[in-house]
Amino acid sequence: MARPTLRSNHNVVFQCAFHLVWSPKYRRSVLVPPVDERLKTVLAEVIQEQGAWLQALEVMPDHVHLLVEVDPQFGVHRLVKAMKGRSSHALRQEFPHLRSRLPTLWTNSYFVATTGGAPLAAIKQYVENQKHV
Repeated sequence: MARPTLRSNHNVVFQCAFHLVWSPKYRRSVLVPPVDERLKTVLAEVIQEQGAWLQALEVMPDHVHLLVEVDPQFGVHRLVKAMKGRSSHALRQEFPHLRSRLPTLWTNSYFVATTGGAPLAAIKQYVENQKHV
């Protein structure tokens, strides 16, 4: 079994991985090619810019799954806000049909769970295999 990666900032050593899920408004199936590929790119950019670590990402037509590690002092809520905000703005600009179908791209809510109870590899495999379920 692989050891979890310990990360650190100036005063905290941590291993904080989160499973995140959110969906478009009204759970509409709008995350289809080429929107899904652009969404993956935008989310990866935001995660890197915010100093977090992407472990797995899968986009389904009506929801998004991520496994991401976040500095506890930064907070997972700030990362989610940044990802949803940037991706909504970018996708609605690049794909005008999203503006006409939805008042906003994302719902206000999201699911987050820590992965402390399960091995990271098992959750990573779960996220990566979403399209094959």
